[in-house]
Amino acid sequence: MMNRPKDGGNLQVVAAEKPKHAAESNAIVEYTPPVYKEEEEDLEIKLRRIIDNVPVRVSNTSGSSAGSGSGDFHQYRQMRRKEQDRLSRMDADYQIKKEVAEFNMRREERLKAAEERTAKKRAKRQKKRQRKKEKKIKVNSGAEEPQKEESSDDEGDSDIGEAEE
Repeated sequence: MMNRPKDGGNLQVVAAEKPKHAAESNAIVEYTPPVYKEEEEDLEIKLRRIIDNVPVRVSNTSGSSAGSGSGDFHQYRQMRRKEQDRLSRMDADYQIKKEVAEFNMRREERLKAAEERTAKKRAKRQKKRQRKKEKKIKVNSGAEEPQKEESSDDEGDSDIGEAEE
């Protein structure tokens, strides 16, 4: 509200009262950040991160005069070649990553198959040892001779004790 004195003196401006939380600010209009929904807020955060982290490069911009000069075509060819090189590098990187992923997948399958074969053969060896041990016990009980039992290595894959036959 403006009051003009009749004698031509100073003007007085009366400002509206500000809210209590904005008392420390001298701004006429206070900024209140917009209220976003959760998914809009996520997009806003992602957009800010992209804007902050991705550099903006502007090179070889045209002048403000109308028409194109004699060097514009060469600049165009250079920019096109750089872009083609960038795209070919991206394709090559993608192919390398794809090949590495396929190799690792095939390698894991081969290791798994090898482990299964090893476990199967280990079980077969252990069964053979067990049958041999039972056979010795059966023969010994039939002969009624006191003999001490041999300790066998159930987990070991060595054939040290089997060469006695």
